[in-house]
Amino acid sequence: MEEDAEHAGHSVVTVFMDDFDDRMATIASQGLEPSIRGTYRNGIRKALFHDPDANEIGFGGPPIPTGAPPFL
Repeated sequence: MEEDAEHAGHSVVTVFMDDFDDRMATIASQGLEPSIRGTYRNGIRKALFHDPDANEIGFGGPPIPTGAPPFL
């Protein structure tokens, strides 16, 4: 753990899950949409959510059989 009062509120967390689509649907049903959602060139999918304090939580998921346009 690092204490840095000038940078407080800027945490970054990423969670990788096998049930990415189900989790994203559940989150959307609560009225939340990601700030950024996309697919890496290797097919790994990621959605980023940010709060007003600049904290970030990212959810990642495995590639899907059909390709999606890459964002990174």
